[in-house]
This record gives sequence, structure tokens and C-alpha cells, in this order.
Amino acid sequence: MAGCGGHRGESPSDVAGIHMKTFYIIANTDKTDTLRLSEEIADYLTSRGKQCVIRSQEQEQKEAHGQLLKEDVEGILVLGGDGTLLRAARELADRRIPFLGINMGHLGYLAEIEEQNVPAALEKLIADEYTIEERMMLSGRVYVDGTCAEQDVALNDIVLNRFGNLRVVDYEVYVNDQYLNSFTADGIIVSTPTGSTGYSLSAGGPIISPTASMLMLTPICPHTLNSRSIVFSSRDRIRIRIGEGRRGGLDEACVTFDGDTCVRMRTGDYVEIQKSTEVTRIMKINQVSFLEVLRNKLSRS
Repeated sequence: MAGCGGHRGESPSDVAGIHMKTFYIIANTDKTDTLRLSEEIADYLTSRGKQCVIRSQEQEQKEAHGQLLKEDVEGILVLGGDGTLLRAARELADRRIPFLGINMGHLGYLAEIEEQNVPAALEKLIADEYTIEERMMLSGRVYVDGTCAEQDVALNDIVLNRFGNLRVVDYEVYVNDQYLNSFTADGIIVSTPTGSTGYSLSAGGPIISPTASMLMLTPICPHTLNSRSIVFSSRDRIRIRIGEGRRGGLDEACVTFDGDTCVRMRTGDYVEIQKSTEVTRIMKINQVSFLEVLRNKLSRS
């Protein structure tokens, strides 16, 4: 996680592909055959005059903020599921290098290339037949005892969940410093459009086109019948404060960024969330609409 400076706006957009010569492969070694496929991809790109370096997920995590990544890397190939790409996007957000996701998991909304389509995808990549889609990210600052304790970014979502005892927590929500409502729930999800097909969808939130620019708040298992997702402008700033527990006691919660890490919070602590100035750049090889991808994924889920 980064230190607590200012929030890190750039609007999502599509740009044409550029001629890339140097690639970096991040592989999730928990997935079967990723190392084999990584080596096959590296050998193929090298045979076509490109430079390619393979780094496993474990090796990458040994160095903070992608220090293993050389300055001349122009494209990153991520082998695994969406979780692998999410981790890489957060860790390398400040490098603004485009990612191409190769899906080795079950559902891949971000990793659009299936293993059997890798040869054709590499040919298009070499021929510069791709576009780059920019996705908005979230920036979150966690305040513990009135002091900014942690800051990080997220491509999918920032989530507050109860911690410890199996009881609901009171979450006080403010938007641009104006009180909105208190949600008694298991947790709260603040997601990007990209994250609308993730945890937020499982919690009953709507699906939003990933190139949109907005924030969505979704309660997790709220203890009311009228709690629904709320969509906010990308210019809005959301603050979520942990309310008092039963009989004025302390409640505890945990905030995570794209499901990673866990920052402990107690009654009175809060997190501020807004659109980040960083974006994730996704290489799009297939000129397939989001609706078609969504239809195919939903039919397989």
C-alpha cells in the first residue's frame, strides 16, 4: 500500500494500439499450465523479434511496486484469472502500461483471451491490431483514530466488511461531506463500472458498462427491505464511517482493496473514496462488444 498523500482524473477512452517491442509476463502459478504457456508465449514473441521476460506472481510480490519491471516494458501479459490482473493493475497503476489478460480461470471479464485463442491474439498484437481501453480506478484513504493510516487504489472495488463477531455493523455514509444515510448491514461495496460484474453483482448491484465513469455503492445483506444500490457521479467523494455498536459499544470492520489486504477499523474510523487519477489500460484484441462478452459469460456461469 502507498503512503497517505493526495488522492491519485482522466476519463476512460479507447486509443489505437502502438508498436510494442518489449513485453513482461505475469503468471499465476496457482493455475495449471500457466508456466508452460508463459514459456510458449515468450518463445513465440522472441522468435518474432520481440523481447519478453517472465515473472511469476510470487517473484513479482517480492519487490514492492513492480521494481522488477524494467523501464522499457511496453506491454504486460497476465496469465490467470481476473484476480491476477486486478493485483497487477493495483501494483503497477503508476506505470500506465497496457495489460492483456489471458484467462486461465473460470469467468474472465477482464482477461478476454481464452487459452485456445492465444496464437491468434499474439498475431494481432504483433500486427498492432488492437485498441487500448482505459478503465477508471478508485482511490481510498483509511483514517484510524483520526489519522490517515493507509491509502491504495482499486480497479474493481473497495469493500468494508464486518470483522470478528458475526453481527451487522452500522455504516454511516456521507457524500461530499453531506450525510446520506446509515446502513445496518454486513458491509458496503463501493465499485467502479469494471467492478459492477464482481462482488457488487453478487450483492444485487446492477451491471454497468465498464467504460463508464461513475461510482456505485451497494450494501451487503442490509437489514432493511428498501436498501438498494446507489450510483454517483465520478466527481463525488464518498465517506463511510463505522458507527457505534450495540449499547454504545465498539464495532469492528475491515476495508479491502480489490479483495486484497485487510485494514482494521473500529467505531469512529472511516474511509474516503473517490475516483483515482490513475487508470488501468486494457488491451482489446477482439472487437467484441461488452454486451456480447456479458451474454457469453452469463450463459457459462
